[in-house]
Amino acid sequence: MDVESIVFPHFEQYIRLSPELKHELANRIHLRTFEKGELVHNADTICVRSYFIRKGLLRTYFLKDDKEISEYFSSENQWVNSPRSFIKQKLDIYYIDALEKTEAFSLHVQDLVYLFDNFPEMERYARLSMGTNSGFMIERIFSLRFTTAKEKYEHFLETYQHIHHRIPLGMIASYLGISQETLSRIRAEK
Repeated sequence: MDVESIVFPHFEQYIRLSPELKHELANRIHLRTFEKGELVHNADTICVRSYFIRKGLLRTYFLKDDKEISEYFSSENQWVNSPRSFIKQKLDIYYIDALEKTEAFSLHVQDLVYLFDNFPEMERYARLSMGTNSGFMIERIFSLRFTTAKEKYEHFLETYQHIHHRIPLGMIASYLGISQETLSRIRAEK
């Protein structure tokens, strides 16, 4: 089963999975498929699912003055949700869409709460995996605030080295906070 061969190894990077926890994870995680262009999460709804990507590419973005501003991209072996909405169970600003046909394992927030309540090692998993995400966000904020457009692009290439070629240029430009023309100039200089 894919949950065992794909999702379990991810968790086992952080914690030991007991047979009971493996059983509960396998029963609570379900495979979903999203077509290219499909909206995975709408900002008009509370985010109740987190997705672990088996294959494909998802983008998290928000709208500003009717323009889509890309916040981050998630691909194989990564979790994605609308973080504040998922954790606080309130509306927030983020949409998630599929940039490619995507297969992802879905975990409902109520199932995650059950796992936290019944398996203390899941809290350790959350703490350790969130540390990785926090580091990523701190680097992103630093890059946006204190670097040149060229340095922003270089940081993007490093951060998304395995998937940058799969992301449309306009979405990369919005992620970097620069115009597509500026991005084209930077790319031409390389």
